[in-house]
Amino acid sequence: MKSSHKITLLFTALVTAILLVVSFSVYYFNSLERKDIFKKRLKSRANNNAQIFTYFLDSNSAVLNRINTSSLESLPHKSVGIYNVRGAPLYEYNANDAQPLSFSRAYVQQVVQEGEGFFVIDDREVYALHYTEDRNPIIVAVAAYDMDGWTQLKRLKQIFTAALLMGAFIALITGRLFSRQLLKPVARLIREVNDISSHNLSHRIYTGKTQDELSQLATTFNELLDRLQESFTSQRRFISNASHELSTPLTSISSQLQVTLQRERSIEEYRQVMQSIQEDVVQMRQLTKSLLEIAKTGSEGSIELNEVRIDEILFKVVADIKKISLNYKAELQFSDLEEFNFLVFGNSDLLYISIKNIVENGCKFSPDHVSEVSLSYKDGQVIIEVSNRGQTIPEGEREQIFQPFYRAASASGIGGFGLGLALAKRIIGLHKGALFLKSGNPSQTTFVIQLPSYQGK
Repeated sequence: MKSSHKITLLFTALVTAILLVVSFSVYYFNSLERKDIFKKRLKSRANNNAQIFTYFLDSNSAVLNRINTSSLESLPHKSVGIYNVRGAPLYEYNANDAQPLSFSRAYVQQVVQEGEGFFVIDDREVYALHYTEDRNPIIVAVAAYDMDGWTQLKRLKQIFTAALLMGAFIALITGRLFSRQLLKPVARLIREVNDISSHNLSHRIYTGKTQDELSQLATTFNELLDRLQESFTSQRRFISNASHELSTPLTSISSQLQVTLQRERSIEEYRQVMQSIQEDVVQMRQLTKSLLEIAKTGSEGSIELNEVRIDEILFKVVADIKKISLNYKAELQFSDLEEFNFLVFGNSDLLYISIKNIVENGCKFSPDHVSEVSLSYKDGQVIIEVSNRGQTIPEGEREQIFQPFYRAASASGIGGFGLGLALAKRIIGLHKGALFLKSGNPSQTTFVIQLPSYQGK
């Protein structure tokens, strides 16, 4: 069942229930009021009959008959009975259309004990009074049918029934319009979401001018689309660049082999071709390794995290940099730190790869092939700064250098694939850290790594 139908039925049921409760309450209190008014009328007649009976004594029957006959229009089916305390009848009156009043001894005893009583006998209401103002106490009972009161209640019931049916119908129509208006933004949201696909991620949902829950939902969904679009864009760019970079060494290998096989070559020529192919294979292997490392850091849940000492990783990086090239050199500096400040929560292998890539880049792009590495601690953050004296990176390229396969203009003529910084930034991001290029010194390039300290958490 659609939500609009559910809202319509719920709204109709709620309105109908309210009308039913109101109608029943009004009818119930009107019924109590009718009963109370009719009881007072019967009580007044009973008092009159008792006073006349005790006043006129032997001649009371004729007087009482004339008085009771005169009130038949206001009290239909009227009956009057006067009894002594033992239940013996002293006077009886029954209208032509009324059955004789069957007032039993049990009723008499109840009235004597309580002083009065109100009963329903043969569809008529009876009021009985224990009259004790005379020397001989008597029981006076007056019975009649409340024609006007029951007619008014019947008419009231018909009105309420018609009003209930009409109110339910109006509530159904109103609920339908209300549900459509209420779900109109949801329907628009569904239509706009259906128009979005992987080829149309630039489309955004209209959030409206209000700040209700639907507007917040649309805003949250638009933020999700922003992240998805950025992810798809990066993925497409990465695949395109990866395909190009992988095809370059393969094309070079294929071309060299085709040229070499066109005629017989000397051993030295074959050796040169094999060395060139070997260089292309090494280059492709390094590229493939970098791509696999980036793929491994795709999600935080796929890596194992432990307590890691950053100083030990830095010592290892400094030692391994010398193995890459005899010209490379990394100088390590420590601030005044306590031992526990060295600890971070992360993966030692991945952190080693990220820091090594930054230090290696510093050596590669510095004229003296020296990277200065410093370690410090501030406000719960372990801070690693890697500086070199290479050519500074222009302001417009500082964010793009962290994109896969992007290479700054200053990197032309220097080997590499443009994956080192992208891989390092992704790894640092998985460790809830930050990697950015520090501004300030025009003659020095400084990369800053910030990692949350394990003890600072």
